[in-house]
Amino acid sequence: MSTAQQVPDILSPEFAADPYPAYRVFRDSAPLLWHEATQSYVVSRYEDVERVFKDKQGQFTTDNYDWQIEPVHGKTILQLSGREHAVRRALVAPAFRGTDLQEKFLPVIERNSRELIDAFRHTGSADLVTDYATRFPVNVIADMLGLNKGDHERFHRWYTAVIAFLGNLSGDAEVAAAGERTRVEFAEYMLPIIRERRDRPGTDLLSQLCAAEVDGVRMSDEDIKAFCSLLLAAGGETTDKAIAGIFSNLLRHPDQLAAVREDRSLIPRAFAETLRYTPPVHMIMRQSAEEVELSGGTLPAGVTVTCLIGAANRDDRRYSDPDRFDIFRDDLTTTTAFSAAADHLAFALGRHFCVGALLAKAEVETGVGQLLDAMPDVRLAEGFEPAEQGVFTRGPARLPVRFTPVSG
Repeated sequence: MSTAQQVPDILSPEFAADPYPAYRVFRDSAPLLWHEATQSYVVSRYEDVERVFKDKQGQFTTDNYDWQIEPVHGKTILQLSGREHAVRRALVAPAFRGTDLQEKFLPVIERNSRELIDAFRHTGSADLVTDYATRFPVNVIADMLGLNKGDHERFHRWYTAVIAFLGNLSGDAEVAAAGERTRVEFAEYMLPIIRERRDRPGTDLLSQLCAAEVDGVRMSDEDIKAFCSLLLAAGGETTDKAIAGIFSNLLRHPDQLAAVREDRSLIPRAFAETLRYTPPVHMIMRQSAEEVELSGGTLPAGVTVTCLIGAANRDDRRYSDPDRFDIFRDDLTTTTAFSAAADHLAFALGRHFCVGALLAKAEVETGVGQLLDAMPDVRLAEGFEPAEQGVFTRGPARLPVRFTPVSG
């Protein structure tokens, strides 16, 4: 068992600036590390993080979400287990796969992407983070739920406060208070809308959630509000950072950008490799239900486990040359990259695998394709070098680009 003195501190400015060298130290020297400030054990190797997520023997729980996310979202599906979890997941999952996704929501995705691109396609310049990525997934989710997209600024402020709360590893009191205020504000906004949809349902996702029933179970107003809150935060922040990450990675690898431009069927490969190389979420926590043997020692029962996705996804025990971005690598399976059989860890695995993975894939395929159509010669603004920001979630804060507008 290693102690924090021997390795970089995950709360240090140096770590925030560039965590990848620190991740290597964790994997090689401290695969199981007690971190005093977060009161958690840090796990960094692929095989260990995979084991925690898959949890085939019921050794880990999501009880950590009771204090990590319930104060901002209310009680969500992430905190449930067993039949209760299975039923709730069955209530919400159909909207995010198959016919509903293709027929009802793909047109919503395409329209929202096009509207954002129309605002800058003739100008020859854009910031792909502020003009597109931070807006696109939130607009899609608001549209899917039948909410007013004019409330975008409010949604963005809420999900930014929620993500800051989730990543508040140092326990900043102001960040905690802002997150808890968001729960109250979001409930005041959503609950009247939910009650109205129960009385007058439409064809939107919110109406679907109000009407959904499995084994005689329906979601309460509070269940639906909590799920919508989770959807806005998780779906907004992660897809936002994934799209910015794909372009950041491709723009720094012009040969791979050219390949994707010529063959759009490579977009899922670029997405999968981005999820491995620069995942939007770098840490996910779990709770140990019993004593577990992992690399580097014994994990006690009843403790919080911080799983370093950003470290595990670059483990050279699992991937060859892991610090190289390569959409053509042969040790990452694109066909399963957006399912619970994924061999990267960005969506977690097992029964809590991200329910919105296929929605994210549809958004990314649509968005990247439309952006490349509008900006065939896209390039970074002169002198600009992309830089990631964040510790819990991470991605480029800005991505100014230049391009020759396409006539017509």
